Amino acid sequence: MMTMSTRQADPSPVPLQAAMVYIVDDEASMRDSLSLLLRSVGLPVKCYASPADFIADFDPDQPGCIVLDVRMPQMSGLALQDWLAIRKHDIPIIFISGHGDIPMAVGAMRSGAVDFIEKPIHDQKLLDSIHVAIKRHASSRTKREAERELERRLAPLTAREHDVLKLLMEGIATKSVARELNLSHRTVEGYRARIFEKTGVGSLTELINLHRRAS
Repeated sequence: MMTMSTRQADPSPVPLQAAMVYIVDDEASMRDSLSLLLRSVGLPVKCYASPADFIADFDPDQPGCIVLDVRMPQMSGLALQDWLAIRKHDIPIIFISGHGDIPMAVGAMRSGAVDFIEKPIHDQKLLDSIHVAIKRHASSRTKREAERELERRLAPLTAREHDVLKLLMEGIATKSVARELNLSHRTVEGYRARIFEKTGVGSLTELINLHRRAS
């Protein structure tokens, strides 16, 4: 069996609550088989006979992953991968294929696929890859939420307040910030107080930690 993976499966328990596994394959027998397997281990599943059917039902806010056949009529799995990438949807993809096609697998992996597994599928290999994919999506969603939260908190700041905050977050003391920006120490303390008030934090550490989660 040909399989290519970006990383080893994490053996630690994976939080599966609210995650959805989308199976997109034009073969009904494959959809039924995979669905039965995934449901037997408690994974919620939705099945689609074509990428078009998946697109019509896709909810980008739903965490999870896609188990996607490479070769399908009208729209291939690779074309669906491109469709998602163009729209900046980062839901992870696990490709399955009935044909050993190394160039196709390499292209899919370079475009961000979690794995590329050749049929007949090894059950545990697929489950391991799905767990990795769900964890990856959860991590990317957490980072994206932190980015939005940081952007929301920093939006009210003036350009000068941004300048002051940048230096403070670099660990520069207020007296040194004052010298750097040619301001009085009292003025910098005033900026610092307004930054905390506008962003709704109680300390610089809170903003630093939020920035780290968004990085």
